[in-house]
Amino acid sequence: MKKTAIITGGTSGIGWGIARKFAQEGYNLVLFSAETEEEAAEPLAWLDEHQTPYIWMQGDLADLSVHQKLLDAALNRFGRIDVLCNNAGVVTKRRGDMMELTTDSFDWVFSINVRGTFFLTQRIAAHMMKQEEIDGYRGIIVNTESSNSVVVSTQRAEYCMSKAALSMLTQLYAARLGEESIFVYGVRPGIIATRKTYQVKERYDKVCASDEMIIKRWGEPEDVANTIYALCSNDLRYCTGTVINVDGGFIQRRL
Repeated sequence: MKKTAIITGGTSGIGWGIARKFAQEGYNLVLFSAETEEEAAEPLAWLDEHQTPYIWMQGDLADLSVHQKLLDAALNRFGRIDVLCNNAGVVTKRRGDMMELTTDSFDWVFSINVRGTFFLTQRIAAHMMKQEEIDGYRGIIVNTESSNSVVVSTQRAEYCMSKAALSMLTQLYAARLGEESIFVYGVRPGIIATRKTYQVKERYDKVCASDEMIIKRWGEPEDVANTIYALCSNDLRYCTGTVINVDGGFIQRRL
């Protein structure tokens, strides 16, 4: 039976890398993103060309009213949800001194990265709990965290705090859902080549070439996607709450 994965933020950047990997592995896809139809056209055309069964829904993750619509659309088309990839997130409207951080920017980042992700997970997990157990589990949830869960950037205070909260969300859901045979994992990407990170390419080029990095290159969305797929491969049934750094060794402590 074909498995189905919901991927938020699934038509660009890391999310599109995840979607491509799962399509290549034969999954049905349910993609949710804030992008317009025009912006999502290229990845959706790729899925059509590769005959991947999929649904795409445009919307704002912070709008909790769309969560049930996404769940209903997925079930009406595919009948079951095997994987939820919580990948959607925003960075910050602008970098700047945290002493000048506004409540608007703080609330916007947290409404998507934390509040939206928490309540979508709650809704999808509640359905997974009712599903038949297959191959030892009812569902797998993977959260795209960040190296900034633990690495400080005072120019992006709201982002760092939101990703630290998302790391706790991973642990909380792992603890709550383990007895339901639903396993929860986190991945922490480092410097990954996407449209967002290329806005500060010169700065990150220097970091990737420096002694701060063990594997001296930019990460690619495929590096994150391959890690997430491995977590969903049904080979890790004695692991939950596990977090994997996909960062070229950036946060590795060394003497």
